[in-house]
Amino acid sequence: MPHSFGTRARTRDMFSKKFRQHGPIKLSQYLMAIKVGDYVDIFADSSIHKGMPYKHYHGRTGIVFNLTKASVGIRVNKYVNGRIIEKRIHVRIEHVRKSKCQKEILSRIVENEKIKAEAAKTGVKVNLKRTPALPKAGYFIKPGDGAELTTIQPLPFSDLL
Repeated sequence: MPHSFGTRARTRDMFSKKFRQHGPIKLSQYLMAIKVGDYVDIFADSSIHKGMPYKHYHGRTGIVFNLTKASVGIRVNKYVNGRIIEKRIHVRIEHVRKSKCQKEILSRIVENEKIKAEAAKTGVKVNLKRTPALPKAGYFIKPGDGAELTTIQPLPFSDLL
């Protein structure tokens, strides 16, 4: 059979709903508070066909640039022929979720401000930079500490012929 290149081609798993998540959308989805400048995840809901984003944008994160009565304007980066283009799309509110991509950043800012205030009181210089996990410190095992040392050696080669 020839290939199908329709707008919803090859979306069988992408647009399928999760286990026990079928049925109508909750009212809180329509009442979601979104402002211009918020980060949102585009997540197409297959039960509502109106205002559905194209399949390429499913699962992408963008920034809200416009709000209308039923939809949200979102700026999304799209990789096209070796360059990244900022696309502006309008998607209905049913196909959008608030993103948690800045949750860690915002919590770190609050935590750093507390540390700075504490450092200002005590006068101790503090480093707020993130550092990767360092390797574990080395240690020696002594034979008398209850650990038994075993020496492993290779077996001598023997030709069976």
